[in-house]
Amino acid sequence: MNRCQPDIVLLFAARMTRLFAYGALSVVLVLYLAELGLSEPLIGALLTATLAGDAGISLAITTTADRLGRRRMLLLGALLMAAAGVAFLLTRQPALLILAAIVGVISPSGNEIGPFLSIEQAALAQLLPNEQRTRIFAWYNLAGSFTTALGALGGGWLAQALQANGMAALDAYRAILLGYALGGGVLMLLFFGLSPRVEIAPTAHPATTRRLFGLHRSKAVVLALSGLFALDAFAGGFVVQSLLAYWFYLRFGAEPGLLGSIFFGANLLAGISALLAARLAARFGLINTMVFTHIPSNVLLCLVPLMPTLPLATAVMLLRFSISQMDVPTRQSYTVAVVAPDERSAAAGITNIARSIGAAASPFLSGLLLANPLLMNAPLFLAGGLKIAYDLLLYRRFRALEPPEENHAAGRGPRRR
Repeated sequence: MNRCQPDIVLLFAARMTRLFAYGALSVVLVLYLAELGLSEPLIGALLTATLAGDAGISLAITTTADRLGRRRMLLLGALLMAAAGVAFLLTRQPALLILAAIVGVISPSGNEIGPFLSIEQAALAQLLPNEQRTRIFAWYNLAGSFTTALGALGGGWLAQALQANGMAALDAYRAILLGYALGGGVLMLLFFGLSPRVEIAPTAHPATTRRLFGLHRSKAVVLALSGLFALDAFAGGFVVQSLLAYWFYLRFGAEPGLLGSIFFGANLLAGISALLAARLAARFGLINTMVFTHIPSNVLLCLVPLMPTLPLATAVMLLRFSISQMDVPTRQSYTVAVVAPDERSAAAGITNIARSIGAAASPFLSGLLLANPLLMNAPLFLAGGLKIAYDLLLYRRFRALEPPEENHAAGRGPRRR
């Protein structure tokens, strides 16, 4: 593993750079679009276009990354991220903003978007032994959550400080967008430094094997996971971080600096929970950890809009974030563990694309609901309820399909339903 250390460090640095930019943008993105004069339904439509465009771009990039080169595809993604930031800076026209959202890489949620996560997961799984995969994925998610938190804190307070010093709100938000575009440039420099060890060996591509989007023997498993992950993401799309920040603004009048502080704490707690997830997974298994930590977090999400004051709503939301992301490193680890090595980029890509597709429609629906004062709490109830349904379906379908390290630990071969 020592030979692979520089590549692992670069992948972690890329994750942290990207998530810092995503976190900073997520706090002010909807505020920026509202300042441009866009209505709530139009903002929801633009966010939907962002996620839908991400699905198409990611499908093209991730399903060819193992064949055309992981480094090359990561560089392309970084270029699209920088281009999207520049495009949002240069135009106020809704049609052009939607076009830039479709073609480029813009994160409205503060979470991963674009092809990066899928390809980096595949590369890390290749660089690491099975026994260390979930633990390193947990640290990988902690690094991302921590820097998302710092980005949210920095972006929110920077926008407020600039306004306090006389800068117009629109120009203050544009300063954050400029930083986002520069983040794409930094990513390109980091990806240039990756070694050939992150690439799949050419011999791992049997010429006689029929493939569907880069998959062969694992088609059924990946398609089933994709359908379930799409449901989870559809639910999560109702409460992407930008819309959740806007909900706090509408419901309680929270200012950008306070919003940045709230989501700093939320993302920090989410990242720390990822480390605990690795320990739970080692003891109880990946699927059990995914399901039985996710259900309580979604009950808490449904309780947030029932809180009468900002401090209480914030406290419940922070409690929810303290366990809500335990399924993320376990889900990522599980996906790349139950497929062949030469299917990892494609499997991670297709499941993440399914999440993007699932999440594409719900921001638009959430925007419509937020525009109606009587329905503004509905997005949180819908998100929590649908996510609980996802948890139950996932457990029913995949509790018998174990990753290699759990089979080995139990001293038996794989069990499949």
